[in-house]
Amino acid sequence: MSVAVSIEQVEKRFGSLRALAGVSLQIDEGEFFGLLGPNGAGKTTLISCLAGLLRPDAGKLTVMGYDVLGDYRKARCRLGVVPQELVFDPFFSVRETLRIQSGYFGIRNNDDWIDEILANLDLTAKADINMRRLSGGMKRRVLVAQALVHKPPVIVLDEPTAGVDVELRQGLWHFVRRLNRDGHTIVLTTHYLEEAEALCGRIAMLKQGSVVALDSTRNLLARFSGQTLNLRLAGPQPLPLSLLARAIESDGTWSFHLAGLDELEPLLAALREAGCAIEDLRLTQPDLEDVFLGVMQSADSARQAAS
Repeated sequence: MSVAVSIEQVEKRFGSLRALAGVSLQIDEGEFFGLLGPNGAGKTTLISCLAGLLRPDAGKLTVMGYDVLGDYRKARCRLGVVPQELVFDPFFSVRETLRIQSGYFGIRNNDDWIDEILANLDLTAKADINMRRLSGGMKRRVLVAQALVHKPPVIVLDEPTAGVDVELRQGLWHFVRRLNRDGHTIVLTTHYLEEAEALCGRIAMLKQGSVVALDSTRNLLARFSGQTLNLRLAGPQPLPLSLLARAIESDGTWSFHLAGLDELEPLLAALREAGCAIEDLRLTQPDLEDVFLGVMQSADSARQAAS
């Protein structure tokens, strides 16, 4: 399988801040790839370097085999980026905006494709409306449309559903899934981890400019095998000391990680013996949020140990 995006030992500093600390990863053609991390991890900086908006201090980036710096025009034509920020020209309608964007890539007379994009993003009724009259969610749809007008093989979505209603979110993912099935490589950053878990086949997690996890979504979830017991106690009876060390409390709910279901009955027996009455009880499987928090905590612990 050919490589769609290659990132090799990329570094970027802003004064004393090291935003990217030697990031390396490869994304294959046709992948739906997730790029996750907390605020300030370096995700947007990496995307800006990939799009040629920032020049890295070291390292190499290529898109479909074209060097982002040495073959900027060819690399940029093969990349569509949906930015986080709502950037738009207030003097044009939605259709005019997409025609102008097409012109940046030397494309004329592509109204059929523009109409298809508008229909899939539920923008047809807004096609002749001025951009400044659109809601925030509608403007974000237009940003997605702008990234697609030149039919790039690689599409980068940087927080595309931030501030977007549920209906649009579902419609957008239906369209993006179709693009991925048609062979487009999708790179997604999002703080909605359930989206990444459902959509991405492989995920990289960044922390302070470094890759701290890179694996398939299935393998990442398998790291945190077992189940979690969440329960809320009724009445004033405290949690027994024998269970307190292994419990995590949040808003009155106690959580216990279970390596297997055989741990459940002894735990409930200890609660009965202590006279604890259970008001609510839920047994859950680990999800990507659990993995994300675990990886970030492990990265923090490793840095503290190294220092």
